[in-house]
This record gives sequence, C-alpha cells and structure tokens, in this order.
Amino acid sequence: MGFGYVSFISTVGYDDEGNVYNVNADTAASAIAGALNAESLILMTDIRGLLENKDDPDTLIHKVYVSDIPALIKQGIISGGMIPKIECCKDAIRRGVKKAVIIDGRVSHSILIELLSDEGSGTMFL
Repeated sequence: MGFGYVSFISTVGYDDEGNVYNVNADTAASAIAGALNAESLILMTDIRGLLENKDDPDTLIHKVYVSDIPALIKQGIISGGMIPKIECCKDAIRRGVKKAVIIDGRVSHSILIELLSDEGSGTMFL
C-alpha cells in the first residue's frame, strides 16, 4: 500500500434498529493496521499515554519495547484498562506495524504533534 492513506476506526457502532454499541476499536485497529502493513497505529485515549505512576501525569513513559511489557504488567505499571490497549499495541508490532502509539485525544493537534515532532506526544511502542 502506498503512502498517504489514513484509516479511522470508530469506537461506536450501531445496528439496524439504531441501537448504539461500544465496540473494541483498539482490537480492530490493531488487526487492520497489521493487515495493511501500516507504518503506525495511533490509539487515542483520555490520558497522556502509559504513566509510571497512574496518578501523576508527569510520569509519562515515552518509549516501551514490546519485550518490556510483561515486566511492566508484573510491576503494576500496566494495569486495568491499559492492559488491553497495550496488548493491541503489542499485537500490531508483532503483525509488522513499525510503531504503535497511545496519545491523549484531549490535547489539541495531538496527532499532528505525534506525527510531526521528534519527541511525539504520548507513549510509543516498538
């Protein structure tokens, strides 16, 4: 696939009767990114990324290698709702995506900051 394509996976779906459902967009996005041999997977959430101390937003971990994930889970740094999100990042990397990133969707232009700056804005998984 050539450069220039961006796919968005919605976290909300609906049925023929108009009922709205919360869908696991992270899992779908991870699988689609792998199948498309995507350069990047960007997951937006309502926190800065993976935090060393979940109660302190200034403890952002900027880079995590897939091999570090089990130890971070054992230490309790990755816990609760972050486990499935980070597992999706890990799965995407294992499917051939070059990097997966968790960024804060509440920050204006967070995708542009991630894509166009050297330091990025969230946690990058390699």
